[in-house]
Amino acid sequence: MQPIQIYDTTLRDGTQSEELSLSTEDKLRIAVKLDQLGLAYIEGGWPGSNPKDKRFFAEMRQYELHTAKLAAFGSTHAAKARAETDANLQALIESGAPVLTIFGKTWDIHVTDALKITLDRNLELIRDSLAFLRPHAQELFYDAEHFFDGFKANPDYALTCLRTAHAAGADVLVLCDTNGGSMPDEIATIMD
Repeated sequence: MQPIQIYDTTLRDGTQSEELSLSTEDKLRIAVKLDQLGLAYIEGGWPGSNPKDKRFFAEMRQYELHTAKLAAFGSTHAAKARAETDANLQALIESGAPVLTIFGKTWDIHVTDALKITLDRNLELIRDSLAFLRPHAQELFYDAEHFFDGFKANPDYALTCLRTAHAAGADVLVLCDTNGGSMPDEIATIMD
């Protein structure tokens, strides 16, 4: 049996509640405790989105993690930018985290209606972002945002997004049930 590795998102996803705001010091203490629990990965935050997360990654350089690898989170580059000039991707590299995780659109309706770009342009965002980050990461994760909803709507496109991410250098493809609305039997069928 393959070992299960836990990728903990407490320090980013867990702080999206209105009533919860962690200081940099809080995040540092929690990261140390998560490492002591033996987790494989700790997602520290989104360094391209706010100064607190950027500070967290700078200060984490003073800590030695014993079991966990620190991950920095971000998105594919902006549609009107190039990967090489995108501030979000630069912040991921500057974080110094050994694991870089980016999310990208996988549901075609989000590509055309939210990003207002073509499906092919979205594939370019995925490919160019991951290829740009690849030399700067020990491990590179691609979060396929809304994967299951996207697969239900357009399976060929959702799978093309995954193939594009893999070909561009992603080590891990994370299939996200972003809305949390897929039933276990649906997920099992899709995974077959």
